[in-house]
Amino acid sequence: MGLEQIYDREAAHRPIGVFDSGVGGLTVFREIMRQMPGERIVYFGDTARVPYGSKSRDTILRFSRQIVRFLLGQGVKAIVVACNTASANALPVLEEECPVPIIGVIVPGAKTAAEVSRNGRIGVIGTTATITSGVYSEVIRQLRPDAQVLGRACPLFCPLVEEGLWEDPVTDEIARRYISELTGRGIDTLILGCTHYPLISKAIGRIAGEGVTLVNPAYETARELHILLREKKLENPDIPVLGSTEERYSFYVSDMADKFRGFANSIIPYGVLSAKAVTLEDQ
Repeated sequence: MGLEQIYDREAAHRPIGVFDSGVGGLTVFREIMRQMPGERIVYFGDTARVPYGSKSRDTILRFSRQIVRFLLGQGVKAIVVACNTASANALPVLEEECPVPIIGVIVPGAKTAAEVSRNGRIGVIGTTATITSGVYSEVIRQLRPDAQVLGRACPLFCPLVEEGLWEDPVTDEIARRYISELTGRGIDTLILGCTHYPLISKAIGRIAGEGVTLVNPAYETARELHILLREKKLENPDIPVLGSTEERYSFYVSDMADKFRGFANSIIPYGVLSAKAVTLEDQ
């Protein structure tokens, strides 16, 4: 069956697909749950090949294409690339190839930052690949040409999050080393440019200070998705959806399903009972 044949009937009742290089995209999943409680969601975390932040653009695109094909095979009506690195390096190609609406996390966050910044000095923290791509600078300057965008790669944040060190002195210390460079240059807005980072937003906020507005692209992406589904007449009309959470939300990973489930249960506001491991190369 061709990809174009997967998306052809009862579209509004189909699930939303969400994917990330690992577990960080669960922050986007959580926001979609909160803002659109009537929707079903299929989540895929590429736990066998995380992190994406240190990989080449070609590799990130290849992995992302495999995941999109898998999600289309699950009959999704729209896809959210809940990974800043994949959004920066693969989304433009995926938008051309994908037969269903697909959005990333960068544009929604960039739009909000451009709107709320008072002095036009906007900081972005993210993986090395995201910061190197310069995509946040490009999008923000299209929206606000006078903006000065300052990026800082924060490669240690993801391991700290995945180790559960959300409220730990070591996290504060690492945050201080990363963020003081940006606050010292006068930013008044800071984009959490990795979906892991909302989980340590308290630590980041403490270091950034009260004068810096934090922008959470996970929240903004869910809001943008809601608008998109309405515009495309893809919003599920049956709210609330009947059935158990297991019937409404499905989780797939490429490895370490038990570890993923344990981490997911610390983020998702209900018990994640199962996560199924699949091999993408077979797709």
